[in-house]
Amino acid sequence: MGNRTSELPELTGLAHIIREMRYHEFSRQFIGILLIAVYSYWAAPVESLFWPGAVIALIGILFRLYASGFVIKNKELATSGPYALVRHPLYTGNILMFAGYSLANGQLWPWLVTAFFLWFWYPPAIEYEDRKLNKIFGERWQEWSRRTPALIPRSVAGVGDQDSSWSFAKSLKQNIEPGVVVYSLFWLWWLWQQLPALPGSG
Repeated sequence: MGNRTSELPELTGLAHIIREMRYHEFSRQFIGILLIAVYSYWAAPVESLFWPGAVIALIGILFRLYASGFVIKNKELATSGPYALVRHPLYTGNILMFAGYSLANGQLWPWLVTAFFLWFWYPPAIEYEDRKLNKIFGERWQEWSRRTPALIPRSVAGVGDQDSSWSFAKSLKQNIEPGVVVYSLFWLWWLWQQLPALPGSG
């Protein structure tokens, strides 16, 4: 069993294999990054869908960048900034990005792939992160989790412990987040380049 499933009830056979795949962090991260390129490269964008999709994706990109600058994994319990709104703001940012790129793609299939991807990998990821933080921070995490939803804010006026502020160094150290931003913006630019030329524009 992997380290993420070692505390869960033991499974055997196909059920064990599937659960290990669902909890495998590198697969989730690698496929998620790859999907952005796939959605962009094999796109058929139209202007009426590209622009709202690009805005949604950009909000997700910026929300991820914002969230990544508040956390030092396993050492601090971030409860301020975006962590006052949701427990997993990086995942919220990812979901917005996937939705934005799916819309900007201009076809149906990215939505189907995104739905499967989120269903297969995100519930186990959230379960593991919550279990780990509960083990590390105990009552403090439990109090914060009771008032803070996992992914969708109840209000934009969330209030957390103002014990930390955004830091570019944290963002760079934890997720190489500026690199993720550059990568994501490149594929938005690529999608924009694939828009059909307007009549009479060239």
